[in-house]
Amino acid sequence: MRRPLLPGSGPLAGTPPVLVFLVVAAVFAVAVVVGGLIGALLLALLAAGVAILLATTWARLSPPERLARGFVLAVLVAVTIGVALR
Repeated sequence: MRRPLLPGSGPLAGTPPVLVFLVVAAVFAVAVVVGGLIGALLLALLAAGVAILLATTWARLSPPERLARGFVLAVLVAVTIGVALR
């Protein structure tokens, strides 16, 4: 079993990763389908979460992991802008 990047007993420490993935995927899908300001706000919320996770785990990530997660954040921001302008 892998060690968590940030060990602790925070509110998400016991949450199954599959559940987190499904919730994020559902919010993303709803945001893209709804579109407009509501969709853009939902996507901005996801982007903020990704940015916070990236910032808190930055020191423990290798350079390729940093690049990949930064790319994911950039794509999410681009999708957010696209949905906002739709």
